[in-house]
This record gives sequence, structure tokens and C-alpha cells, in this order.
Amino acid sequence: MAALLAKLAPQEGYNLSPLPDVRFLRSNRPLAVTPVLYDPGIVIVCQGRKRGYFGGEVYRYDASHYLAVSVPVPFTMETDASAGEPLLAIYLHLDFRLAADLMLEIDRHGGVAPSEPRGMFSTPMGEPMAAAVQRFLEAMTRPMEAAILGPALVREIYFHVLAGEQGHSMRAALAMQGQFGKIARALRRIHASYPQALDVDLLARESGMSVPSFHTHFRTVTRTSPMQYLKSTRLHQARLLMLRNGITAAAASGEVGYESPSQFSREFKRLFGRSPVEEVRRMKEEFAVPPPHAGSPFVASH
Repeated sequence: MAALLAKLAPQEGYNLSPLPDVRFLRSNRPLAVTPVLYDPGIVIVCQGRKRGYFGGEVYRYDASHYLAVSVPVPFTMETDASAGEPLLAIYLHLDFRLAADLMLEIDRHGGVAPSEPRGMFSTPMGEPMAAAVQRFLEAMTRPMEAAILGPALVREIYFHVLAGEQGHSMRAALAMQGQFGKIARALRRIHASYPQALDVDLLARESGMSVPSFHTHFRTVTRTSPMQYLKSTRLHQARLLMLRNGITAAAASGEVGYESPSQFSREFKRLFGRSPVEEVRRMKEEFAVPPPHAGSPFVASH
């Protein structure tokens, strides 16, 4: 798999694939512990190692483990990579329609009932999943097979995630039921409306929950408070705007909902450990191609 992916990701940074929701990544350098905000998706590392730290747990994703994310979660991560052994990874931005279709099929055929939902988990690769990834990468090296067989092979990878060892937790999360579902919908609201004036009372009311209950369940899912989550979302989006559109920190702060550029700069440095100018310079040096999705792993990590 690593040899195939090395061909598909010849350049350091982001490499496009024949499929719109799939990207290939190469990184020749390690990355120290860094804040990230992942969009829902699946990250498959074929060479190198990544570790995520979230809620007191360590999430490994390497050649033996893949990472699945069902709702946007802020956490910190680090990467092991070098020029001699670059990090090589596949990122599949989550297709909710495809996932929902497979969930119905799995349930119809007697799949294990959904259990406690989780926003993120790492799972051992397993032979069926590894074989599916191998076939997918082989097809991606041949244009006709990539176009014709690629979507079906992505579907197979989704199947192994949703029917695998922790697939019941993923299916429960994507089902958007119960308190987890209410919080997941609040997260979508935040990501759709982060530049607007949002407060806990509004989010709790829209979720049909009391403010204390909303606080409790929000922290259970995201390991942070609603307002800290909103702040993190705004700062990550501002960083993306500065990187992709070349705008100033002051302009970015206004576009994501900050009224005070100085407050924005202070909070940005507190989260990322660098000033906006320093952080954008670092990202331009490390990433060759602009990230495809505002909240994808590639915004903030290798």
C-alpha cells in the first residue's frame, strides 16, 4: 500500500485524486503537537504514524489503525515522519448519503445493533479492510479503473468501517438519535453559522434542551464547552481564510465573527502557539496545495 500511495502522492502536501472526496497526503517532516479540527471522515495512514489526544485518550492511526470521525471534534495531534520514511495517508471526506445507505443495508442484513455513539475512534485495520484499501489504491493508479471502479471501492471501504469492530458506534453517531444527535445537530449549526452571534441559550433552545443539560451533553461529545468549541471553529476557519485567500488577520477576524482584531490575535496565539502571520507562514512552507475542505485533517495536520 505504501508503494502505491507514494506514486499517488508524489508531492509533499496535498495530492488530488480522481474522486472529489478523496485526497492523498505526503509529509516528509514530523509535526509536533498541534491543535486540529477534523471534519467527519476516514483517515487511513499507510506509512508513518499519527497520534491524536482527545478527552484523556490517545488515538493511534498508522499502518495498523485507521481513524474515523463522525462529528467535527477539536483535539491535538502529532505526526511521525521523515524524508526517508514520509507519512503517506488517504483522507476520505465523509459522504453522509453513502454512509446512510450502507447503514440501512447493514441493519437489514442483521448487523450488530448500534451501541453508544462516539464522535471519533481508531480501529485496527484488519485483513478485509486492508485488502479493500489495497484494491482501491491499485485502481487509483489506472485512470479508467479509478473512474469506473473507484466509487464502488470507496463504498467497500465505508462498509468495512461501518460493519467493523467499532462500526456500531459510528452508526449510532451517524443516526443522529438521542442526546448525541441533538449535540451533533448543534455542531452542524455552529459550523454553518459561526460568523453569526451564537450563544449557549440559543443553541440549547434549538436543541430542545435546558442550558445545564446542553452543557453536560456537549462536553461529553466534544470534551469542551460550547463557547470554547465556537471559538476554536472561528479560529480554525480564520486560519484557512488567511492561508487560502491571502487576507490579513484583521480582515479574517471580522469574517469569522470577531469584533476585536486584538482579541482575535491573542486567542489565535493561545490556540496555535504562534501569531497569525507566523502560523500562516508555517503552513505555506509545509503544505504545497490549499486544503480541499475547511475542516478537513489537512487544514492543520500532516
